[in-house]
Amino acid sequence: MMKRFIYLSFRAFYAFKYRITRRFTPAGLLVFAGLFASAVTGLDTNQTVAYQVFTFLLVLLSVAIAWAFFFRGTFLGKRILPRFGTVNEPLEYRLIVSNKTKKQQRGLSIVEIVKDPRPSFEEFIHTPEPEEKTHNPFDRSIGYHRWLWLISKKQWLLPKEEQLPSLPPNSEIDIPLRIVPSHRGHVAFNGFRIARPDPFGLFKSFVTTRFRQSIVVLPHRYPLPPINLPGTRKYQPGGVSLASSVGDSEEFISLRDYRPGDPLRRIHWKSWAKTGKPIVKEYQDEFFVRHALILDTFQKTEHSDIFEEAVSIAASFICSIQTQESLLDLMFVGTEAYCFTSGRGLSHSDTILEILASVRACTNKPFNALPPVVIERASLLSGCICVLISWDEERKKFIDLLTELGVPLLVLVITDDQSSKALDPNSMKAAHENLHILHVGTIEEGLAEL
Repeated sequence: MMKRFIYLSFRAFYAFKYRITRRFTPAGLLVFAGLFASAVTGLDTNQTVAYQVFTFLLVLLSVAIAWAFFFRGTFLGKRILPRFGTVNEPLEYRLIVSNKTKKQQRGLSIVEIVKDPRPSFEEFIHTPEPEEKTHNPFDRSIGYHRWLWLISKKQWLLPKEEQLPSLPPNSEIDIPLRIVPSHRGHVAFNGFRIARPDPFGLFKSFVTTRFRQSIVVLPHRYPLPPINLPGTRKYQPGGVSLASSVGDSEEFISLRDYRPGDPLRRIHWKSWAKTGKPIVKEYQDEFFVRHALILDTFQKTEHSDIFEEAVSIAASFICSIQTQESLLDLMFVGTEAYCFTSGRGLSHSDTILEILASVRACTNKPFNALPPVVIERASLLSGCICVLISWDEERKKFIDLLTELGVPLLVLVITDDQSSKALDPNSMKAAHENLHILHVGTIEEGLAEL
């Protein structure tokens, strides 16, 4: 009961703060603060004249707020969005605003409406802050630091208020806007608010226009040095055709006479009609390079800096590996086991990056749900790039198993200051010479040394 009361208090305080800062201008906030101060100091009217200041400020704010009821208007909008954005990189787009009123609108500003970042009660209760153990018992029991951390993780961007030029009657204007997304995933714009301040410049009146559009924000990507990935060409059932269609076909090389046992589906009917004897299509098995990019998604909490860095590293490899003459399989476990293949016409890297933008941590399954997905395809793989977010006995056994199967490996283990204390870099590298430890905060420097 106490936890729910604290949670509801945080929600109410956040809503109050949001509305106050949106409605009042900086001058209005100053007047509001002066009103509160004069109310406290002016309780005894015989000892101070602060009550006169209180009366004046109260009337001033009352007139400013009443003015908001006289702002009416109909505005429509349309966004011209790019296909993708990228975390922590400026995203520029255009917003077309139409004034559907019969009067010229001046002194307006506009702000985008985005998703409410407040977490649910279940998220607040069951999602601990990574540094929660460092806080004192009172802070841990109240959970305010956890609340702020969850808000920051769910707040995709902070839309800024932009000033609008004068809008003539029944006209439209094209406004260039710029945002910087802070998290990957689908960013939803739910509409916009047109704001107009009162003549005193204290309080804003709003007209809200609701229409939903969204954009995919891709993970942050690091520059990678030229990397010679391990492994050689392997036989691929289905040949080159596997990379552009679903099924078990091979690479066509020529026509030849029919031989007993040839399947009927290989008969070339046009050649049979011309020659008067059965002719079949001959195929050749294909050998080419195929790598697996294995992303470790298994952790106890939904959010962590280590996991986000792992996704960014996976995205960096997706963009850096040349797949014109090879295949790259992205393997991870979410609600189920997934394997997405790119290269040789099967899928473009943008599609895999879009998948990575939506990857979530797997909190309800053990790590041993991943090895069967990889082992099933081990015979096809020229090599594996393993991006791990921890190092324990299960992960060590998995790497040892791939080594026993003869799959060349490049293993990257991401750590932070806390988890790195439990690792012994010397013993890890002695067991696996292609194992590299990357630290949160110095990922780019660590990748440059590969």
